[in-house]
Amino acid sequence: MYKKELINRYTRFNKYKILSFLVVLLLLPVLFCVSLSIGSASVPIWETIKVLFGGEVDERFVRIILNIRLPQSIAALLAGAGLSIAGATMQGVLRNPLCSPFTLGISSAAAFGAALTLLVVGGKIVAQDNTVINIGLSQSVIAGGAFLLSILTCVIILLLDRLCGSRVETIILLGVAFSSLFTAGLMFLQYVADESRLAAIVYWTFGDTARGTWSTIAIMASCTIPVAIYLVSQSWNYNSLSLGEETARSLGVSVRRVQVVTMILSSFLTAVLVSLLGIIGFVGLVVPHLSRLIVGSDYRFLLPFSLVFGGFLLLFADMAARVILAPRVLPVSILTAFIGAPIFISLLLGRGGRVL
Repeated sequence: MYKKELINRYTRFNKYKILSFLVVLLLLPVLFCVSLSIGSASVPIWETIKVLFGGEVDERFVRIILNIRLPQSIAALLAGAGLSIAGATMQGVLRNPLCSPFTLGISSAAAFGAALTLLVVGGKIVAQDNTVINIGLSQSVIAGGAFLLSILTCVIILLLDRLCGSRVETIILLGVAFSSLFTAGLMFLQYVADESRLAAIVYWTFGDTARGTWSTIAIMASCTIPVAIYLVSQSWNYNSLSLGEETARSLGVSVRRVQVVTMILSSFLTAVLVSLLGIIGFVGLVVPHLSRLIVGSDYRFLLPFSLVFGGFLLLFADMAARVILAPRVLPVSILTAFIGAPIFISLLLGRGGRVL
């Protein structure tokens, strides 16, 4: 009887996980349509739906939605999903709740690379009526500098970890060290930059989904979708690693290969997203913890849920950032930091200092 009761509980819990995933998945298109209609210039929700399905609508609404809000909302979905699954898998393979693209120094490396590119190549703020139009330099050039340095940092961390004996703690400590190093480097560049380049550097470090264009969305999607599919396919390996490395090896898991490949792919995905949109902190750290509270630590459910939930939360934050200081648009990274830090602290205190 006791065994049967355990099986029934396990079945019910799995049904609850699937239901939670379906609820968020079904709410996502609703939030997406609402996000397209809300902003400094409101668009009726039915007019928004007509635009999406090619109906007869005021041309002004078409331009607002298709040229401005639609790429921004899609960028928020992709960035939230990508950063969330990157954080969840990093925490899984390293078995540490503090792991995320931000805490491991990858985001800081991208910020330093972008700032260095702006300083060397020569970016400057171009503004009109107190509104930033662009930063005087091709976005692809800035993204290239950010991407190269973040990927280089990941490779260096993995090589140093190998030299130090391949311990999980080593990667975390190296990430903290590199994060501090690049933060100091960024402050130095800001100190030596002239006024216009300083403004460009500060503006870029504000991660913002408004930088999403159709070309950047194509790049984000082509990287996020295949990487996410691969990471989700490794759920059984991550579940095995959660039991300990020795247990995982006894189950036939190539622990080192899984760790290295996961770290490289998660870092690659983070580098792409951060280089295109700027630093959006706390998404990769907080969303996996919130997801564990809802669906548990089974990676078969945790990773798909983190993908959908991360996109949902960042899309909601992006929508809120448009209306808080309307008609001015607040960079979404500021809002995620304000929201993410208290949530993480409450999770930490609510579990007596343990979040996993």
